[in-house]
Amino acid sequence: MDERKNGEIQFRERKRWLFLALPFTFTVYTVSEDLITVSEGFLNKKENDCYMYKVQDVELLESLAQRIFGLGTVRCYTGDTTSPTLLVRNVKNARAIKNFILDASEKARRRRRTMNMLDIGAEETDTEDGEL
Repeated sequence: MDERKNGEIQFRERKRWLFLALPFTFTVYTVSEDLITVSEGFLNKKENDCYMYKVQDVELLESLAQRIFGLGTVRCYTGDTTSPTLLVRNVKNARAIKNFILDASEKARRRRRTMNMLDIGAEETDTEDGEL
């Protein structure tokens, strides 16, 4: 975990094996106040970014094995086209990361003056005049 108050990066975690929580993978998650970055690969690198204001909801998942080894998975539901569901898998400090993403996404939406509009399945009703 790399926490800086005035700097940009708040969390930098490496994806871990579930067995003994060993960090022998080539996936690194970087969470800052404005951006979530997932870097994967050793020979062929892939980097995926999601702006914080696009995060709509965050969920914490902890299986029994993850709880034994102190790990968790954070699932972010986003409005991003490349990754509508962003997973931060098998990381330490998962609860702190989830809470940070929730707070930072709300602050980012306020800064950009954006608002989430959800379709809740309500149907439009006609008035007496036939207008909506």
